[in-house]
Amino acid sequence: MTNTIAASAENLADREIVITRVFDAPRELIWNAWTDPKQIVQWWGPRGFTTTIDEMDVRPGGVWRHTMHGPDGTDYPNKNVFIEVVKPERIVYSLTGGKQGDRSTQAEVTWTFEAKGQKTKLTLRMLFPSAKSREHVIKTYGAIEGGKQTLDRLGEHLAKTS
Repeated sequence: MTNTIAASAENLADREIVITRVFDAPRELIWNAWTDPKQIVQWWGPRGFTTTIDEMDVRPGGVWRHTMHGPDGTDYPNKNVFIEVVKPERIVYSLTGGKQGDRSTQAEVTWTFEAKGQKTKLTLRMLFPSAKSREHVIKTYGAIEGGKQTLDRLGEHLAKTS
């Protein structure tokens, strides 16, 4: 039984991307930056990207459809369906996206907002159906670096709004 549990945990790590950042801002401010369409378009995506939101209904069963526009002109349409929304602690959604014409990226994405006094620990966790899917997203889309840059941009946005 122990070997099975260890193997399962190892397989999970092969299917996950986890990025954590501590921000010098209260959790409610970060929650609002994440859930307000007017704010999220100001920081969502890696450096050089812009985002257009078609629909953003942040509630369980709600849909968030947006297109990330790359600096080279490539469009990356995304459709997310919210699974769990616990204000101001956690957002979980299923992601389907990719380059225009390639909607092969699928993941379950969890954002946790952990209060640390007046600071907030924000954790982004993407769980892919397989290790192969995870590697595809890392190699094709630069998901790890893109995630870090997205959180950098969030930090810059928070500095301007606080």
